[in-house]
Amino acid sequence: MTVIDEAAVASDPPQAPLRRASEVMRLARLGSSFPTRLSFMRSLMRLLAAEQPVVDRSVWEIDDLGFGRAVYTVALSGHHYSLVAFSTPLNPTDRTDRVIAEAWDSSYVLFDGVPTSVDLDRLEAAVPKQEAGRYRSSDLTLSRANRSVRLFNHVVNRLAEGRQPDEQMLASVGYLMRTTAVYGNGKFGIADRTNFSNRPGMAAPFRAEMLTVWLIRGFTLDLVGHIARRRSPGTFVPLDRRLERHLGIGNATGLGMAPFLVTHPILLNNWLMAREAALARVRAVEHPDAESILRFRKLVDRARRHVAQWRVDDVVQSRRIATLETELADLDATVHASWLDRPFPWDRLVIESRRWSLETQELIVALVIEPHGDLVDELSDDMASRTVPHIDPKMTVATLREQVSEVFGWALDIDFEDETESSQFWYVSEEKLEPRLGRRYEEPGAELEQPLDVARRVQQLAGSLNRTDPACSVASFLAHHPEHRFAVVRVQTAARCPYSELRDNLIGDGCLPIDMLRAKLSFFGASKFDPKSDRWIRITLYQGAPLFDDIADPDAGFAADDWWLPVLESA
Repeated sequence: MTVIDEAAVASDPPQAPLRRASEVMRLARLGSSFPTRLSFMRSLMRLLAAEQPVVDRSVWEIDDLGFGRAVYTVALSGHHYSLVAFSTPLNPTDRTDRVIAEAWDSSYVLFDGVPTSVDLDRLEAAVPKQEAGRYRSSDLTLSRANRSVRLFNHVVNRLAEGRQPDEQMLASVGYLMRTTAVYGNGKFGIADRTNFSNRPGMAAPFRAEMLTVWLIRGFTLDLVGHIARRRSPGTFVPLDRRLERHLGIGNATGLGMAPFLVTHPILLNNWLMAREAALARVRAVEHPDAESILRFRKLVDRARRHVAQWRVDDVVQSRRIATLETELADLDATVHASWLDRPFPWDRLVIESRRWSLETQELIVALVIEPHGDLVDELSDDMASRTVPHIDPKMTVATLREQVSEVFGWALDIDFEDETESSQFWYVSEEKLEPRLGRRYEEPGAELEQPLDVARRVQQLAGSLNRTDPACSVASFLAHHPEHRFAVVRVQTAARCPYSELRDNLIGDGCLPIDMLRAKLSFFGASKFDPKSDRWIRITLYQGAPLFDDIADPDAGFAADDWWLPVLESA
């Protein structure tokens, strides 16, 4: 595999040709993505399972109603990190998933090291305020979450009564709390990622954020049990382990996440390159061993049951799920024993999947990768980025023209004079400093537009290049046309990094931000995507994942890396 930051390794396993960027980087396909074993939560759980740390709950100052503060500390690759959690009363009228909220049921910081009582007092004054608080370089991430009130209260009531919660209700929600933000990388004054990303265990993308969410999940499970026990100590029963594992952490994500894929092109390339290289390695397997075949068969069954438990209110996604169910039944009938015995079954399956929907095609990508951890897991080490986009000033205009034609040919055909192709504009809200999407011909503010109109800018660049001497250098061209610097960087970067560019018009009527959200969230490891509009979505993180003591005890009988597309199993 070759990515922008890593040299090719001579001993890399054989691989089939990578899927073309022109196929992979369309929003409709990216918006059909599923988590794979390279997803960030999975790679973190593998690291924790290998190191087997004990999560220490060193502080539990929580009252009978569930309000107060707690601290959870875990050692990761030689460093200690502590989740500091605050649970506070919340007026029901203040409960909202929107980023404009100013109060939450709980708030959190991931602290670098083990906090002292002085640290805790400082954080207690700041963290519940979130953006309005003041922070230090010891504060690595900042987060907040609200209870899923109906399920949270139901679980408390049932456990206090000595009964387990209703499994159908638990499966339909899947989490006790959902985060409305998990901030990192210096936002609001917390630590910049470069402060700790060179540490062992912290180089992977979003590693601190993923660790934060896993620790929050443990806190919510402890909290619901604590409240139930205090309510009725004589009848209380703990939550069944099977049900605990199925409860993840919800997340409500909106437009604020979408531009990330555009503003981090090399990082996006490395994510997609790792996944596509994993798929290519698997497609090159001529005869999978019997264990891999058996594993695949079991995963097909799991995927069907997972999809059967995936229910949403959104009409469009509901139709996609129904189609997926039908096509997975067709898949199950197709991959019988004799079909799998023939050479290169995974390559044939990927080719065969083209007759099905994009949703099914991309689930099959994740499905065929899943049984081959020994072949692909190392690729997760290549998903970070240590370089930034840059200009090659010595390149000739002739070469740059060729790159525009090769990489951005699709953009040159868009008619931006047609208002439907330029109807939207991206900007940053003054109130919350979050990305927003406006209607260019209906709303004010287009003069504040952010540079997500990559296709339009490249098209404008192409026009100027066509009027320039082909032998001219890029440096000379930009001296006369500095307005095209942004577009030149995008073109040269995309020529080096084939998966760095979303190949769609991001300011046209046809752009659905939810596709960008799902693409990014699938790399986190999210599942059960629940669209609430074309601009925000709810998902579940860590559903089915190991609990604290699953990680600490390798002899507990729980497979710490076997929770792809989790299913709530019957008792």
